[in-house]
Amino acid sequence: MKCQKCEKPATFHITEIESGKHRELHFCEECARLYLAPQAASEPEPATSLAGALAQQLALGQTAEELSKIDQLTCPVCGISFLEFRNQGRLGCPHDYVSFEKELEPLIMSIHNETRHVGKKPARYAEGTEPLTDLIRLRRDMKEAVTAEDYELASRLRDQIRQIEEKSRKASP
Repeated sequence: MKCQKCEKPATFHITEIESGKHRELHFCEECARLYLAPQAASEPEPATSLAGALAQQLALGQTAEELSKIDQLTCPVCGISFLEFRNQGRLGCPHDYVSFEKELEPLIMSIHNETRHVGKKPARYAEGTEPLTDLIRLRRDMKEAVTAEDYELASRLRDQIRQIEEKSRKASP
């Protein structure tokens, strides 16, 4: 088969659908590149990651000053900053959904078209994650207390961690 634009062999076969009708186009490599180039140049680059999608969401209608304020937000439980989340594309703990709720909601809405989970739950769904969240916060606080050489506070936090871990062991079969 020959290219529709020139006499070279057609190596690209494109099917376009407009108004329910489809048409096939056959191009050589060079003509296909020219045919597709104007569309690629006019469309925005798709987000390659969650962080990229979030960056696109945040960039809409916000100034650089507002974005830098948002980036400085931190989770009081795990200590992850919003900037770290944007760079890694991963949250630090379940409490981050509460800490960054305002910033995450537009992203979640654009991805799932819903902000509440509807559907199946994993068979091993963890009920009552608050003790785990407390453990994350207490361990972070203890690490900060040791760094600040406040060993009295660190020992109290260690004891609280042990109590929660012991309760967890007794509760599990």
